Amino acid sequence: MRIAFVGLGVMGYPMAGFLAGAGHEVTVYNRTRAKAEAWQKNHGGATANTPAAAAAVAEIVFCCVGDDPDVRVVILGDEGVLEGISDGAVVVDHTTASAKVAREVYQAAKEKNVGFLDAPLSGGEAGAQSGQLSIMVGGDADIYERVLPVMQCYAKACTHIGPAGSGQLAKMANQICIAGVVQGLSEALHFVKRAGLDPAAVIDAISKGAAQSWQMENRWETMVNNYFDFGFAVEWMRKDLRIALEEADANGATLEMTRLVDGFYEEVQKLGGNRWDTSSLIARLEK
Repeated sequence: MRIAFVGLGVMGYPMAGFLAGAGHEVTVYNRTRAKAEAWQKNHGGATANTPAAAAAVAEIVFCCVGDDPDVRVVILGDEGVLEGISDGAVVVDHTTASAKVAREVYQAAKEKNVGFLDAPLSGGEAGAQSGQLSIMVGGDADIYERVLPVMQCYAKACTHIGPAGSGQLAKMANQICIAGVVQGLSEALHFVKRAGLDPAAVIDAISKGAAQSWQMENRWETMVNNYFDFGFAVEWMRKDLRIALEEADANGATLEMTRLVDGFYEEVQKLGGNRWDTSSLIARLEK
């Protein structure tokens, strides 16, 4: 298919590469043009000077940017995707953003006879590089079925959650879970060290039972060794938790643990950990 990819960050760059590797005709746009040119050198395809120009040649436009304001600029802006896209095409937004902006873009796209899916990702930089992402999707079911085979180029799992905004709400739940798991693992490892136990032996024992988690399997050793260079930065986690907490304020959900852990991440930032990965919660306990 003819595809455009807008946003070549740590997630978008390899995802667009998987699409090109699968044989799709990919045109890329990135705010920093040098990165788009580097992608083209590695993967072929074409570059565009604006999101609108990228969208003009595409049947499906994928976006992966930073936050609500970025989504509005690249999709709804004067040179945004909807300014250039063809009638009947589809926009898929992989940004982790608010459900509010997802519904806003869905309506704007619908008025132009364009499909829209909010499709945030889980799996981080490693998942993007290996093509093993999990995608939670909001939007019309028929549009989801149309785009699904293309998303499977870089995903191990795709789930249609419900109408527009539902994908973003599911991603909020994902981040709420991660916040609690990482804090619990941080406290457990801190406790083990203070108790004079061998962390490797304890993890070997408890990872075979109910305490097991992806974070435990993949991050316990680096956490013990104060190594926090695994892509998904604290500043981005705080952005995601802010979105979840704002949604909770609106829908009446009680997120006591999430508010607490968000405050702990703020402490990590004050330690200089703005770009450390999310497992760095242990750093505030070990300082």
